[in-house]
Amino acid sequence: MYTKLQISGKIELITGLHIGGSEAFSAIGAVDSPVVRDTTSGLPMIPGSSLRGKMRALLAKMYNQEIKDDPNYDADCLTDIFGRSKGVRKPSKLLFSDMIMTNWEELRSRGLDSKTEVKFENSINRASAVANPRQIERVVRGAEFDLDIIYEMSSIESCTKDMEIIANGFRLLEYDYIGGSGSRGYGKVKFKDLHIDYIIGDEVDESNLDMWRKILK
Repeated sequence: MYTKLQISGKIELITGLHIGGSEAFSAIGAVDSPVVRDTTSGLPMIPGSSLRGKMRALLAKMYNQEIKDDPNYDADCLTDIFGRSKGVRKPSKLLFSDMIMTNWEELRSRGLDSKTEVKFENSINRASAVANPRQIERVVRGAEFDLDIIYEMSSIESCTKDMEIIANGFRLLEYDYIGGSGSRGYGKVKFKDLHIDYIIGDEVDESNLDMWRKILK
């Protein structure tokens, strides 16, 4: 069986998000740590690799019997989904697309004049008491991004098991964070309108799709 399914939905920022972009040049007075942006539109984005990596790390804590330094040796249920590049190699079943901010016009209509905000933070040297101020750029709370994940299905049974694990990944992320400085309140997210649809390949019965949609919700 060869079928591709699309998992879609929205990611809403509950708190400001910082996923760093290039710091190759920073003029005097400029933000020390800017956010990553889409090159074409200039809109803030969440790289697919950031979401994939964080989800896999959280699921590893849930499903691994012990801490693994190398994700290639995660529990079989995880390498079945995310792949393995060592030993008995497995291709990844998931393709995470980059996610670009989608509701800027809505936020602007509410009175916001910028897609991002700058937070001033200080680290204090305990010995010398010297402050090291930094300017951290964050995508504003309330920003939304379209979720787009392609899943390659090999059987009905394995898909049901995989969807339960992926759903747990979404739940774990909502109680954790994406990006940097999560312990300081950055990067809390909410997944909304999660849905799964058939795209191409061997056709899937609508009753199975409905079952997987219920699992994701």
